[in-house]
Amino acid sequence: MSKTMKAAIFIAPGRIEIDEKPVPNVGPNDALLKITTTTICGTDVHILKGEYPVAKGLTVGHEPVGIIEKLGSNVKGYHEGQRVIAGAICPSFTSYPCQDGLPSQDGAYLEKDEHCSCHGYKATAGWRFGNIIDGAQAEYVVVPDAQANLAPIPDGLSDEQVLMCPDIMSTGFKGAENANINIGDIVVIFAQGPIGLCATAGAKLRGASMIIAVDGNDARLQMAKHLGADVVLNFKEVDVVDEVMKLTGGRGADASIEALGTQVTFEQALRVLKPGGTLSSLGVYSEDLTIPLSAFAAGLGDHKINTALCPGGKERMRRLMNVLASGRVDLKPLVTHEYALDNIVDAYDLFVHQRDGVLKIAIKP
Repeated sequence: MSKTMKAAIFIAPGRIEIDEKPVPNVGPNDALLKITTTTICGTDVHILKGEYPVAKGLTVGHEPVGIIEKLGSNVKGYHEGQRVIAGAICPSFTSYPCQDGLPSQDGAYLEKDEHCSCHGYKATAGWRFGNIIDGAQAEYVVVPDAQANLAPIPDGLSDEQVLMCPDIMSTGFKGAENANINIGDIVVIFAQGPIGLCATAGAKLRGASMIIAVDGNDARLQMAKHLGADVVLNFKEVDVVDEVMKLTGGRGADASIEALGTQVTFEQALRVLKPGGTLSSLGVYSEDLTIPLSAFAAGLGDHKINTALCPGGKERMRRLMNVLASGRVDLKPLVTHEYALDNIVDAYDLFVHQRDGVLKIAIKP
């Protein structure tokens, strides 16, 4: 095995480039994965633009699919050469947040982050790959706390089928879970990018009787129908809030899911709710949000606003892959393009500018 590897490295805002790095060493609780497929996430775009701060020289990317190259001495029940994934969130399950039922926030109150302006502490410390440790857009990645985070890929599932599990599927499904959807509910999902599409699929699995998908891209709205949407609304053609009120007889939706991260979509997701409804927020916001007085019923509407960072850990990954293996959801159509790792700068350009109907890009070292 070579002593060096290629990796996509954050250089400065506007610059993520391929460079050489040493193949990392493996500690007793770690595993070294040889990446076979990874992808670019919307959060990586925030990093590229400098909207989400990370250290210069960090390898980016947080969605690893690969083969175990080397195991730490303490990691049991796995073997070298085994196909596995690891969640974007790699919790230790030993920290205070983990034991308080919030493994995605593992270490958030312990690890001081000099790159973050939020009083010196990063509120997303459970997200380690491409955030506080080197990530998956490389030939190799170290999975920390491997015993808790490696999930074997079931026979018969391809890399492309499971590629959404580490982040996009886990996040989108958490959006549906956080929306408190009951059987028969009406749910509105704002933005049908990859996470919104997975939220649409999750809302169907949770038993929603009417799923209303909102986007400005007709191709994405058609994909939303494929994944379970009953009604699609193009916000360029209709007033979304008015349409939802018509569809619900003026009652409002039981739940809404915001999957973009803008003031406009957040506010509309609040305005479509019935009194007592739940807004499930998944978007990564790059500016301060304002909650309008009327949309929030002056604080008297019994609304609930839930936020989420995608759940990780091997049990979460096992459950997601079970859903895929069962055939209840097919996310392979979300992978619209494939690039070699050597050409990842071009892949970022395509993804950032949303050309050629791109949804997700399979990156192959």
